Amino acid sequence: MCLAIPGRVIEVVDVENRLARVDVAGVRRTVNVGLLDAGGAGVEPGDWVLIHVGFALSKVDEEEAAATLKLLEGMGADYELELEELKASVIE
Repeated sequence: MCLAIPGRVIEVVDVENRLARVDVAGVRRTVNVGLLDAGGAGVEPGDWVLIHVGFALSKVDEEEAAATLKLLEGMGADYELELEELKASVIE
C-alpha cells in the first residue's frame, strides 16, 4: 500500500534542485518540493506537506496533518511499513 504521509519542513537544503529536509513522525529525510512551485508558493520551514515516494505533493495545515497522522497510525502495520520504507529511502 502506498500512502501520502504528512511531514513538517525543517529546512530547504538545495534551492536549485528543490530539495527540503522534512520530519515525518521523527524520521528526517530529504524530499523534492518542486511540485509545489506551480502556484508560486513553494515551501518554508514549518510548513506541512504530504509526501509520497520522495515528493511533496501538496501543502496542508497543521490541523489536517495531525488528523491524517492519527488516521494513518490507526492503520497499524501498513503505516509502520510505510515509515520503514521512508527510513530506507535516500534522496541526495
